[in-house]
Amino acid sequence: EGVERLNDIVMDSTVFDDQRVHPSWPSAELNRDYACEVSGINYNDNCISILVSNDDDRVTIELEPSTTFVTIKNRVKPIHSGTGAVGAYRVPGQPNELIIRGRCHREQGPFNVAIEKPAAFLGYVMAEQLSRRDIAVTGRLIEAAFVPDDTYRPLVTFHTPLMQCIKRCNKDSFNLAAECLAKTLAAHFNGGRNGSWQGAHEVISRYLQRLGIDPSEFILDDASGLSRKNRFSAHVLTTVLLSLYQGNDWTLYKQTLAVGGVDGTIAGDFTEPAYQGRIFAKTGYINRVRAFSGLCETPRGDYLFSILANGANNIRSVVYDIVTAIIDEQ
Repeated sequence: EGVERLNDIVMDSTVFDDQRVHPSWPSAELNRDYACEVSGINYNDNCISILVSNDDDRVTIELEPSTTFVTIKNRVKPIHSGTGAVGAYRVPGQPNELIIRGRCHREQGPFNVAIEKPAAFLGYVMAEQLSRRDIAVTGRLIEAAFVPDDTYRPLVTFHTPLMQCIKRCNKDSFNLAAECLAKTLAAHFNGGRNGSWQGAHEVISRYLQRLGIDPSEFILDDASGLSRKNRFSAHVLTTVLLSLYQGNDWTLYKQTLAVGGVDGTIAGDFTEPAYQGRIFAKTGYINRVRAFSGLCETPRGDYLFSILANGANNIRSVVYDIVTAIIDEQ
């Protein structure tokens, strides 16, 4: 209120380090929403939404948010019938330049595409929105540690509540939430700055060993499970779950898990009356790997479980049958 002009805009994302892309993530998938960059400032899931429309052989592309931060090259061909398909492809060496290819009959999308430099993305969109509201924005967009002085003062500070982040991680299986949780842990033990994947590995490793887990049972690489270098035994995960179950925070933590037949990633599963609302779990999936861990409520009491399947396709039904068998057992 009362702001008529801004000079430089400083985005302080230094709560995390500068490594926004994990080196183990597949390079061909970095434009996918599940492999978006991880920054100390994250906005709109670090993605831009793309809608492609064909109006009388004229193909148009709409962005949400509407911004010139991303450069679009439209290579979509209009078609008069049939099923269309559209994809977005990064231009190597050109940050946030996307080629949109495919065929469009009437409409394709909207679909999310990961952007590069999320903190700068938010700062740029802020500057555009301020200009549209007749607030003059001049100077530079800077991503650096913010040091209040006579020249700069805070305009806005962003914080995401911890429970909201854990729910997005567990219920929605949102990879960015998991990575941010890990780097936030690292930053917490590093003076509030430069949270890194390596720092997160060290903190989590110490925690697991305090639970009595031998280091030979786990290899930590990223937090979301997108990296194929992660290695965990089912014993590791059930030990963590048991520690939570026996602790003071279980009621809160249970609320962050997806509920079979009710919400999250398993809202459409376990819908039969015998199972609905009785399975609380976290799903995990990459090609030929499936994980499912959580708790079953049964007439005989609660059961913690962890199922990890490697090197197999089309195994989801088998994994889910194991869980329903826990409830069915008399």
